[in-house]
Amino acid sequence: MKARELINLGVPHGPLIKTALECIRAAAEFGMKKAAIRKTVHDLIDRPESYHNDALFAPFAQALTEARSDPSAHFMPREAPAPHRIWGEGLDENALQQLRNACSLPVSERAALMPDAHVGYGLPIGGVLAVRGAVIPYAVGVDIACRMKLTVLDIPPATLDEDKGRQRLTKALETETRFGIGASFKGAERREHTVMDEDWKISPVTRDLKDKAWSQLGTSGSGNHFVEYGVLTLEQPDLGLAAGTYLALLSHSGSRGTGAEVCSYYSKLAMQLHADLPKELRHLAWLELKSEAGQEYWRAMNLMGRYAAANHALIHQRIARHLGVDVLLDVENHHNFAWEEQHDGERLIVHRKGATPAGKGALGVIPGSMADPGFIVRGKGGEGSLDSASHGAGRQMSRKQAMNSFTWNELKKRLKQRNVTLLTAGLDEAPMAYKNIEAVMSQQSDLVEIIARFDPRLVKMAPAGERPED
Repeated sequence: MKARELINLGVPHGPLIKTALECIRAAAEFGMKKAAIRKTVHDLIDRPESYHNDALFAPFAQALTEARSDPSAHFMPREAPAPHRIWGEGLDENALQQLRNACSLPVSERAALMPDAHVGYGLPIGGVLAVRGAVIPYAVGVDIACRMKLTVLDIPPATLDEDKGRQRLTKALETETRFGIGASFKGAERREHTVMDEDWKISPVTRDLKDKAWSQLGTSGSGNHFVEYGVLTLEQPDLGLAAGTYLALLSHSGSRGTGAEVCSYYSKLAMQLHADLPKELRHLAWLELKSEAGQEYWRAMNLMGRYAAANHALIHQRIARHLGVDVLLDVENHHNFAWEEQHDGERLIVHRKGATPAGKGALGVIPGSMADPGFIVRGKGGEGSLDSASHGAGRQMSRKQAMNSFTWNELKKRLKQRNVTLLTAGLDEAPMAYKNIEAVMSQQSDLVEIIARFDPRLVKMAPAGERPED
């Protein structure tokens, strides 16, 4: 047996692996057959107390029992933190500490922090973490494969300034999607997409929640998720469009309740397998990619990526069809995901939790807030950032702080100043709770080039009082 197999069986990293291997070697030298050794090790891991007096395996059994009673005693961090770079100014010290914590993991290789960074579970929002041979469910995040999608519609931007035009746009939006926790389409209203024809039995979570996922197909989440119309300004010809202004549709949402359950299930499993992690690292527990659990999660994560893309595709297709207009351009990208990529000649698993892929030439959308602009960008590529950029402006205060700091009158005043019509949202999503998007973009000008500007004009989010999913 090798160290990797022991790790996959749940033996904590560090000295305990060495002790186990020494016992296994001693058993082999004593003449014990490989099959018998493997069977004994499996049984010992399940019932270590039964082997405390075993002539060959007592050291392993006793050390494993001790590790389980005092998990923090056996965690072995990297000898030196993984190298990392930080973009942005005045970032929250707690977010910075979360990144430093991630860099201490024995599987970590490199990391970066984007200028929209703020505190998350385990890895901070805006965190990028490259690891070797493993995947970390909470470094992907709860809302797996949360996405941005922008569609340019063949309809005059002036439609947004006409009462009948706004009513027409509003009706299309409110008819073709639903918002919030549990939002779904019932019966004959259920949406159809080929993603539901895929194999959902790849994981017990996706298998059991396929029907729920189908009912939520084409819906939008809560928290900072939105669907909105706005004006796209293109200063120079690009993207197959002439310079000028266009009416565009922008959405932000992810894999809904099923994605959240995938995260919860595999995060708990990872934490059980790495019970030796100290408290501040528990949400960074990983799954070995070659293990059965790691492969299960990887397949489920990728299915959630295709499912999230299908959600956006349906929202945009159905709104365009409802309006009876053609689509001139689609741009989309996702975050809260893990990619297998090559960096400096090495194959690594790159987690982007609230960070956008920004490899050389890659197109993406980076939004601001309900009253602040977003941007279509083209990546410049950057090894220090692991080819990444921010996924938005980023919060500068928590939801609770926002609720206690602002009033609806203040929000309405800000929206009026920006000529924004808000259909529904919570006060915790007030634009004043977010960082200045212009400053964030200037702090990552070496990572992305701005191609076009999107100014929101007609915005819909989950109603006030909804629990956030992001």
